[in-house]
Parts: sequence; structure tokens; C-alpha cells
Amino acid sequence: MDTIEIIAQAIGIIAMVMNVLSFQQKTQRGIIFFLLCGGALFTINFIMLDALVGGLLNLVGVIRGLIYLNKEKFHADHPLWIVGFSLAYIATYVLTFTVFDKEPSTYNLIVEMLPVIGMIIGTISFSMKNAKGVRLLSLIGSPFWLTYNIFSGAIGAIACEIFAEISIVIGMLRYDIKRANTEEEKTEQTK
Repeated sequence: MDTIEIIAQAIGIIAMVMNVLSFQQKTQRGIIFFLLCGGALFTINFIMLDALVGGLLNLVGVIRGLIYLNKEKFHADHPLWIVGFSLAYIATYVLTFTVFDKEPSTYNLIVEMLPVIGMIIGTISFSMKNAKGVRLLSLIGSPFWLTYNIFSGAIGAIACEIFAEISIVIGMLRYDIKRANTEEEKTEQTK
């Protein structure tokens, strides 16, 4: 491993910590803030590892995070934001093969599409009204990124997705399932 790759992997590990902590936040805003910080670091991480589509998608993801953190100001609840960001992710995919000259082999076309799908699902999750919805859709989108990260050799990103999936499940147990069970018990007691 050369110095650049070591630095890239270290940045990826710091990004991983930010993303894992995100799913332990009680609010949607808290989740988005930590994901924003992690995304900024993963942008650097992927670009340094020459995984350009991952870097570009994370860069667009940082912009997405800023908009959703300020959703009232930008009217981020409007469905056109999901469409706009999804088009930006697809454009990133196309640019990877046109402007940045990635070989359009069947392997590359499939592998480079995986994080695009993950980002689209993630963007839809940001439009959810509560943290429960964010966690659920994030759990669905995570395997797409995990697979891409494995093919890209991004150690921090691989660990991030594994820890994120575990963290999401813990968050679901702590906040979503526990709360639902508590509310169900209260309903049973009032009958």
C-alpha cells in the first residue's frame, strides 16, 4: 500500500465512524447531519482510491444533505428534489463512461450502477417524515453500496456499510420496534 492509499483508507475509516453514528441519532436532522459529514469524507476517500463514480456520487450526496438539512428554506419536501437528485446520480454514471473514460465493459456498467441505485434509495429516505422511514430505506439501499465498495477496495467504506447495517438495525430496535411495542402495551392497558 502506498502513502496515498493509506491516507485514503484512513479518511474512509473516519467517514465510516460518522456514518455509523448517524443511525443512532433520534431525529431525521441528526441522521442527515452525520451522513453529510461522512459523505464529504467519502468523496475524498473514493477519489483518492480512483473510484470516481463513488466520489462523484458522494459529492452530490453532500449537496443533497445540505438541502435536506435546510428543507424549509429549499422546499426539499417537494418530489422534484428526488427526481433532480436521481437525474444527477444518473448523469454521474453517464459521465463516468463518457467524460472520465471508464471502459464501458459489462462488469463496469453493472458495478458502477450499484451505488447509483443506493443513492437514489438514500435520497428517497431523506424525504421521509420520520427517522423510522430513513432507517428502513437506508437498510434497503446499503447492500448496493457494500457491493460497490468491495469491488472498489474501499476498506473504510466496506466497514461503514457493515457497521451501518448493524447500526440501523440497532436504531430500529431502540426507536422503532421498542416504541411500537411500548405504544401497543399502553393501548392494551387502556382497554
